[in-house]
Amino acid sequence: MSSSKNETENPAVDGSELIRFDKVTKRYGSNVVLDQLDFSVNSGKHITLIGPSGSGKTTILRALMTLVKPEEGTIKVSGQYLFHEEKDGKLVDAGESHIREVRKNIGMVFQQFNLFPNMKVLRNITEAPVHVLGLDKDEADERARELLELVGLTEHLDKYPSQLSGGQQQRVAIARALAMRPQILLLDEVTSALDPELVAGVLDLLRDIARSTDITMLCVTHEMGFARDISDDVLMFNEGKVIESGAPEKIFSEPEHERTREFLSAVL
Repeated sequence: MSSSKNETENPAVDGSELIRFDKVTKRYGSNVVLDQLDFSVNSGKHITLIGPSGSGKTTILRALMTLVKPEEGTIKVSGQYLFHEEKDGKLVDAGESHIREVRKNIGMVFQQFNLFPNMKVLRNITEAPVHVLGLDKDEADERARELLELVGLTEHLDKYPSQLSGGQQQRVAIARALAMRPQILLLDEVTSALDPELVAGVLDLLRDIARSTDITMLCVTHEMGFARDISDDVLMFNEGKVIESGAPEKIFSEPEHERTREFLSAVL
């Protein structure tokens, strides 16, 4: 499987702050999922979020995709507010066009693939670049074919999702996210819906993308070996807060927080 930086053509990575959560709170009824959350991610970094179910990890990704809106705090992407705009020196709720503009630099791969069942593989990948980025169909088509080669599915471009295995569908979903040439790729438990024998192939593909592109990756996973391999930093979440963070060697070998030790002993 070959891959190169220019297949995804990311903006230059300068290591500056790309994502910033500032005092972000998200509640579902009385349940506080994100609790005054502060954290940031620099461009080009691969960050893995670990922690028990319900600790807020997936909510972070969904907030970045604007699928959920926090009640308090602000989120910035590439220096721009995601849910807010500045008007007359004040922060106000952003309009839909502003949100779309900021969000277009973000791609997400979900647990459940979320492919369009009525579209063949090739069109699943070209649809958003044509309609959201305004690419002409031939350019989108060429890019989709390159990405299908990258994910090892060239011979399946004329099939519908239902004709593919779960692992193949997830590879199409990864290609579809990359087709938007995102600065940021969000990965939400991308192997949890797969049969065990399909997991390794998808994780190998993601390792290859992590090594061969400049994409900033924010990953929620229970695959600790994968997290150790690809991460620059690992963040341990508990009850909507980061309770510990550091390089994977430190977090997995010498965690400081008792809750981190408990969690890792349960999942490793």
